[in-house]
Amino acid sequence: MFNLNLFKNIGVSLYLFIYLIIPYSAITKTLKVDFIRNLENSLNARDLEFIKENFRNADKQNIEKQFSKIINDFPDSKWKIKRLKSNIPNKDVLRIKVSGKKMVNGEIQILESNFDYLVTILNGKIDEGIIKNLFTIIRNDDMKIDISFKIPDKVLTGSKYDIDIILNKPLEEVIIAGAIKPHQVNSFFEQEILLEPLSSGGIFKMTRAPSTPGIQIWSGIIAHPEGIITFTKSIDIVDKL
Repeated sequence: MFNLNLFKNIGVSLYLFIYLIIPYSAITKTLKVDFIRNLENSLNARDLEFIKENFRNADKQNIEKQFSKIINDFPDSKWKIKRLKSNIPNKDVLRIKVSGKKMVNGEIQILESNFDYLVTILNGKIDEGIIKNLFTIIRNDDMKIDISFKIPDKVLTGSKYDIDIILNKPLEEVIIAGAIKPHQVNSFFEQEILLEPLSSGGIFKMTRAPSTPGIQIWSGIIAHPEGIITFTKSIDIVDKL
């Protein structure tokens, strides 16, 4: 039987997910293959000098700080970057994947994060960047928990939509705990999620999108006898689909 008392006072710090939502900058009027390769290599080699040279002055200090958090939390993290075809005028799109592992109290924690990064270039550098389709998951269950995430990438302003995190195997008498919480993009440093018992085999939530376009962030946690899974998902709030 799962001892829920172990989790009564757990609050999961969410600062980790922030460092995947920080605007980056680049060089050249179009993002060429060589630059993408050099950026990927510099991230994997922890070459902050390359990043300093190619990022806007206003962003350099913040980017260094956030990138350092990734290295500290997941020292072996690997970055993969691919340029996608963009249908948006004056935008380049990078598909970015970050993965890593670390040992904590004898257990392996696995990081997987995927997102698209839309960038605008001004005066040879990226003037602004927007994260789309972010999904970050950290788990220590050795992939034993069969879990499905059904969270939309995009919803209309003011519309109702469902968020379902489903444990696919029957739970029988096993007790699990979990919670999910919405955030604005830059508002959830050091906030916590408090666990509650889940009797329905997952998290099932109907919610309503904000009334104005933007990005909404959902972060959550599932605590199971096999381990703990934390996740963050971004949703685009748009005025037309």
